[in-house]
Amino acid sequence: MDAESLLLSLELASGSGQGLSPDRRASLLTSLLLVKRDYRYDRVLFWGRILGLVADYYIAQGLSEDQLAPRKTLYSLNCMEWSLLPPATEEMMAQTSVVKGRFMGDPSHEYEHTELQKIKEGGKVFEEEVVVQIKEETRLVSIIDQIDKAVAIIPRGALFKTPFGPVHVNRTFEGLSLSEAKKLSSYFHFREPIQLKNKTLLEKADLDPSLDFMDSLEHDIPKGSWSIQMERGNALVVLRSLLWPGLTFFHAPRTKNCGYIYVGTGEKNIDLPFML
Repeated sequence: MDAESLLLSLELASGSGQGLSPDRRASLLTSLLLVKRDYRYDRVLFWGRILGLVADYYIAQGLSEDQLAPRKTLYSLNCMEWSLLPPATEEMMAQTSVVKGRFMGDPSHEYEHTELQKIKEGGKVFEEEVVVQIKEETRLVSIIDQIDKAVAIIPRGALFKTPFGPVHVNRTFEGLSLSEAKKLSSYFHFREPIQLKNKTLLEKADLDPSLDFMDSLEHDIPKGSWSIQMERGNALVVLRSLLWPGLTFFHAPRTKNCGYIYVGTGEKNIDLPFML
């Protein structure tokens, strides 16, 4: 959700029980404006909160003028002092995939993982147990990146692609109609497309290249991983992810008000295919 309309966005997303205390809201309103100024971002999004056992991580993201350029991620424990996180790498993903359970809430906390490594000595191969230390900050980077790629969404038309390549905010976007807002095909993944490249020319024939340049939610696997509901007398559409419980997207039809927030433990629901 956009930091400039934070209070309204939190109000619209509050139907899922995800809210912030008045002092946290006041701190975020001030500190996110300073983050935008100091880091010279085009837009700042309040991404959400990852719940820890000792403390919670509050997450914000900075966007450049090209909306699909790699986003810069920051975290805070008190909503006032923000620390920049490094970009996620394949090595980080592989390293943190073995860590399970809740976050502690301490970035310097180290998880211990025992793995078998093969060691050669005099032509013979031995297996030795090695204890690997994994920092919680590394796991935080990995989980945020996974959630972004899987469930960060945006309504069709909110962004447009210029003929030169960069993606900008569509200033003429006035929201989806009520009938469109009820369809999963009206929402896109807020990242570089993956499935779109595999479509045939015949399937791409009906697509508008300036608007339909991202992957639609209707082809997500497993099918049924999204819950779509109308609230407040059809004045608000809410999408909830069943794959990453805690991700809520909201959009008020025929208005520009839309956004998503994640408030959860940072754990994926790997049992979802057996629950559908």
